Amino acid sequence: MPPRTNPTERQKRLGSELRRTRTVAGMSAEFAAGLLGVDRGKISNIESGIRGISADRLRTLACNCDVADEAYVKALVEMAEPRTGWWERYRGTLPQGLLDIAESESSAVRMRGANTVHVPGMLQTSEQAMAIFRAAVPALPEHEVALRLALRRERQQVITGDTAIPYVAIIHEAALRMQFGGTDVARGQLEYLLEVSERDNVTVLAIPFALGAFPGAGQTVVYMEGPVPQLDTVQVDSSHGPTFLHAEGQLAKYRAQLDLLESLALSPEQSRDFIRELARHL
Repeated sequence: MPPRTNPTERQKRLGSELRRTRTVAGMSAEFAAGLLGVDRGKISNIESGIRGISADRLRTLACNCDVADEAYVKALVEMAEPRTGWWERYRGTLPQGLLDIAESESSAVRMRGANTVHVPGMLQTSEQAMAIFRAAVPALPEHEVALRLALRRERQQVITGDTAIPYVAIIHEAALRMQFGGTDVARGQLEYLLEVSERDNVTVLAIPFALGAFPGAGQTVVYMEGPVPQLDTVQVDSSHGPTFLHAEGQLAKYRAQLDLLESLALSPEQSRDFIRELARHL
């Protein structure tokens, strides 16, 4: 397989999993190279996502590392298969981090997120999304705003399309009260939240100001459950683009944080009443 100049997050994650599998088994890179019939440098490139790996070699490595979890191995094999998703249409026109988010979401079987400043992208109306994109510094040219809006709409199919996955959105009152785009846009956003929260696969939970302190304040977090628990991913937003986390301790921390937020938030019914009241006063 030819080397890649810019491996995707999915490709880097596969390499990271293979490195972890090898090191946990106490297998040296030199031994792995001999086992797979490649030179030592290719092992490093495979584990960094620069090079791919065939299904047969992946299974050989897993077998010799005594990996007994067949579901995990199968998921790794699927990750290793060449993949061209709809997001590839935007490659070369939008930052890779945005495409990595779309690809990661497409592989998730369930998602949970917590937002304190704005409504989650998965639930934003086009009008609110456009207002947020236009507030970027430095300002984005209009053609890039249009591209990001188109990407956002396609990403939302993960929870609104024919194969929609379960999605839990925990939204702080501050995000619900923000008037990106003005009063009419804000009202339309709240009305859309009420509409989408009626879907069987979507749960919207509000956290009111009155709750006071809560974990993860000020941070935007999305927890994406993979086909097996070992392949869960946390995505955290920053001004420089998305950060993807998948170390066992990091996953445990954010699972606990989201579990606690869910327990503190208003119930789905109370959340709808709360959002409805906020919309009424706009």
